[in-house]
Amino acid sequence: MSINRTGTVRRAAVIGSGVMGAGIAAHLANAGMRVLLLDVVPQTLLPEEEKRGLPLASPQVRSRLSQAAIGRMVKAQPAPLYEPSLAARITAGNLEDHLTALSEVDWIVEAVVERLDVKRSLFEKVESVWKPGTLVTSNTSGLSVAEMVEGRSEAFRQHFAVTHFFNPPRYMKLVEVVPTADTDPAVTALLAALCEERLGKGVVVAKDTPNFIANRIGTYGMLVTLEEVLRYGLTVEEADALTGPAMGRPKTATFRMLDLVGLDTLLHVVDNVRDKSSDPAERETFARPPLLEQLVAAGRLGEKSGGGFYRKIKGPKGGSEIESLDLQSLAYRSRSSVKGPIIDAAKAAKGTGGKVKALLGTDPNHRYAQFAWQTIKRTLLYSANLVGVIADSITDIDKAMKWGFNWELGPFELWDALGLQKSVARMKAEGDVVPEWVVQWITEGHSSFYAVQEGKRLVYSGAGGGGYAIEEQSPDEISLAALKEAGRTVLRTSDASLIDLGDDVVCLEFHSQNNAIGGEVLTAIRRTADEVSRNWRGLVIANDGRNFCVGANLLLLLMEAQNGEWDEVEDIIRMFQSSMLSIKKLDRPVVAAPHRMTLGGGVEACLPADQIIFSPETYFGLVETGVGLIPAGGGSKEAAIMAAARAGGGEIQPHLNELFETVAMARTSSSGFDVGRIGLKRPQDRVIMRQDARIAEAKRAVLELDRAGYTPQPESRVRVAGREGKAVLRMGVHSLLLGGQISKHDALIGNKLAHVMAGGDAAPGAEVSEQYLLDLECEAFLSLCGERKTQDRMSHMLSTGKPLRN
Repeated sequence: MSINRTGTVRRAAVIGSGVMGAGIAAHLANAGMRVLLLDVVPQTLLPEEEKRGLPLASPQVRSRLSQAAIGRMVKAQPAPLYEPSLAARITAGNLEDHLTALSEVDWIVEAVVERLDVKRSLFEKVESVWKPGTLVTSNTSGLSVAEMVEGRSEAFRQHFAVTHFFNPPRYMKLVEVVPTADTDPAVTALLAALCEERLGKGVVVAKDTPNFIANRIGTYGMLVTLEEVLRYGLTVEEADALTGPAMGRPKTATFRMLDLVGLDTLLHVVDNVRDKSSDPAERETFARPPLLEQLVAAGRLGEKSGGGFYRKIKGPKGGSEIESLDLQSLAYRSRSSVKGPIIDAAKAAKGTGGKVKALLGTDPNHRYAQFAWQTIKRTLLYSANLVGVIADSITDIDKAMKWGFNWELGPFELWDALGLQKSVARMKAEGDVVPEWVVQWITEGHSSFYAVQEGKRLVYSGAGGGGYAIEEQSPDEISLAALKEAGRTVLRTSDASLIDLGDDVVCLEFHSQNNAIGGEVLTAIRRTADEVSRNWRGLVIANDGRNFCVGANLLLLLMEAQNGEWDEVEDIIRMFQSSMLSIKKLDRPVVAAPHRMTLGGGVEACLPADQIIFSPETYFGLVETGVGLIPAGGGSKEAAIMAAARAGGGEIQPHLNELFETVAMARTSSSGFDVGRIGLKRPQDRVIMRQDARIAEAKRAVLELDRAGYTPQPESRVRVAGREGKAVLRMGVHSLLLGGQISKHDALIGNKLAHVMAGGDAAPGAEVSEQYLLDLECEAFLSLCGERKTQDRMSHMLSTGKPLRN
């Protein structure tokens, strides 16, 4: 096997079929690899095996653990597989009967229990059948990498490193690659490339230190938070309100996160750092918190034991209620809401930097502000002291915390957002010891760790005259933010921008709230079509938001409908339709690159493109029926076109039935690969594993279409199923209504959707124009907007984020 080509790694083996091992095996299968999943041989029979008369020597029993893990993958939520059929790429086995099969794979991943003796014994077995050149990695979360392979041959150690996946492996972006002094640098490079290019992960190279990067800093942050919570007398709810989104952290914040991780697991990590640290101050910080010891001793381990800092109980009316732990009495009580000017200011502020400044500056003497400052300050200083210890670059530390703990900003990015010079001055005034390299960096005249110059992000490269260096970035990654900072914005409205990607290709970026499509976005789309037609080779539609687009601006529609402004509602629909048509009719190639939630109007912004390049984590669907409407920005029309295209010259009805069901039931894909299952993927559309490369890949696709001599999509007539096809669809709706599976309002919506997608009352097989179908869309949408139950659905979605079935 060449260690320079990721494509040569086609077969893998994962040893250990627990939560992490099974998750890693599933994701390797997602990436197209054939995977052998091995575990130990059971020593006893299960009752059901005894009933079947199976002996311990039976192959089904001997490989039971891995086979059961594969079975769970197909049903698990969140799903570890992009689609259930990919489980066929995984073969179950055991470490006795199938050990020699390890000599036939290209990559062996160990994911067994976190015990050094167990891992050492396992690697001794592995080497007995190891084929020279085969990659071997461990998924340890913090054990010494070098100690795991003590006693192994030099050749084995040269091909060994840690690949620390975060849980769940499919969804968490971070993989920490940790080599030893013996690891061949080419092996380290290959592992990084494998995880980035084939698995779509974000890779940081960490040093062989306890708990590596993310868990080291993340655990420290949790301990500091717990200490400061007790110091300032905060409740569990107050702490979580301050250390969640208000700090640019996930909603799980601190105590909900601890419950998810497991309090016993946290103590294990704490012990690992303390036992291996030679720094007395760090050892003191990583002492076991008495509160955690008490809770663990009492069996309050978090979610897995039914309660930790929070617990769920049955309420007096039969529903469930959440209680929180009183940190003084250790008794549970009803959870309380947290309010106040500081919390409100943080919620209202834009961007992580703005939110944290609001936390600290709204009322600096308030205990909330003091608590927030102490937790942030101590984490920043700890991270700075570990530069060169856990990783060589501050960017790897920042990336590890963003990708592994879902922080919006890494420690050094957050420091910049707070103001490096101002915050360091405050630290010094409070008697804190600031690392010398930070002081020297400021003394040399620098006011931030990062800077942007000519579209390139610069990063601290070392004090003492080292200055900034250009941050390493893959040529497959394009940062829209950096391009905008470099002055590459061609057009802009308040909610969208057109950005020059180079090579005469531009990108239309939405940046409205939740990237929802409203009037400003639609204006930008039409202006973009004119601009691209005149001056550019082609257009990419993509953005770097949390989600690509959650749909149309529902609040605006609801307000107009409730006020009875029907002309205004129709104008909005017509503007939406004409904007999407301007993309479809553009005389330059258009490629859309959606990611994560791409719903309703977001789908309608993609379907007019010549090609769609999906991120693997794309949740794609026309979901308008969930708010009592139908797709009317061209979505219903495009579904009818797809049905006709799939039918060719044959019968339309089977294809129409499939797509009607998808739209009527508001189905969404569970991944980019799953879009085909719900019928919304076209032959020219594809998935790219590496989400970070989607904009660059879309740009390449635009250029390829242009080089091939692009001609715009012709104005075509659409063959429809007509009134007979509509009758078939409505019969299905009626059957569901009679069976109690849908409500009367659902049936009303379904019947109107059937009228549109079948082509209204046209004759079966008639050919109609796209505008005819758009007119049907508009009529149906307007009539549904006037329904009180639809308005109730829209209002409920806006207030709760959940659909109402009325």
